[in-house]
Amino acid sequence: MREFMYITKALADETRVRILMALRGGELCVCQITELFGMAPSTVSKHLSVLFQSGLVQSRKTERWVYYRLPDKKAPATVRAALAWVTKANENEPQISADNKQIKQILKTDLAEICKRQCKK
Repeated sequence: MREFMYITKALADETRVRILMALRGGELCVCQITELFGMAPSTVSKHLSVLFQSGLVQSRKTERWVYYRLPDKKAPATVRAALAWVTKANENEPQISADNKQIKQILKTDLAEICKRQCKK
């Protein structure tokens, strides 16, 4: 029951659902996710923490960057089912299409440059 409650809490926020949809294309650095949403890094970190706690995302740290990705096929069945449902339910949403276009632009930008911009805010 606890796993279910963590997942439903994580999915009860539009930003967190948009983060999950953004991660379908592959892992993203926290800086890139922050750039996508234009939110404070602390706000993005809180959203990522909720997603991580629910098992809906995994993370890895390299040097000074933390990357998030969707879990692999070894994830619990409830997590895989929730992600499949979120994807199917949102794949045709206009906001998701707009996010995907913006992600393509963000991925063309040097990660250090994105980080530098965010530190000035």
